[in-house]
Amino acid sequence: MSNPTSPSQSQGILTADQTAWLKRYVRSIPDYPQPGILFRDITPLLQHAPTLRFAIDVMASRYRHMGIEAVVGIESRGFILGTPLAYILGTGFVPVRKKGKLPGTTITVEYDLEYGSNVLEMHTDALQPSQRVLVVDDLLATGGTTAGTVKLVQRLGAEVISLAFLIELNMLGGRERLPGQDVFALLSY
Repeated sequence: MSNPTSPSQSQGILTADQTAWLKRYVRSIPDYPQPGILFRDITPLLQHAPTLRFAIDVMASRYRHMGIEAVVGIESRGFILGTPLAYILGTGFVPVRKKGKLPGTTITVEYDLEYGSNVLEMHTDALQPSQRVLVVDDLLATGGTTAGTVKLVQRLGAEVISLAFLIELNMLGGRERLPGQDVFALLSY
């Protein structure tokens, strides 16, 4: 498939051909970052302009009419996807970073990874109470990072409307760790 159809009416639903086309640009790297992990590398998809544009357009089509007021991107690949989504949706972009990376006053949350734990931060003035938020990252695995981000958004009084991912690793159960949340993934493995 060289030119996928326009995603404007798709609401994030892909045909089998579109899914296969995008998956051809996701590289699988065994034993990274440690033995036993099969890393899904989106770098080829990001480097290929048609797949990058298509993925962003499909994701944006799902959220265009949901009244999103801010896009929150999780460090670091959530920045890559979240910033163009914020631009298309006409909102601002809010970064969630690892501890010590933001210069202003922050709130923090500790979260579990597939292979350890870490701390996330967000500026205390990043969101307003009742603001409608879309949280974006490249991958949903066990859900720990996303669950931590949801807590940060809620602590600032904002409302998480949806969680958007390029890829979901179904066998790791991340969706179950996010009860009550609207979870969308463009691709799943």
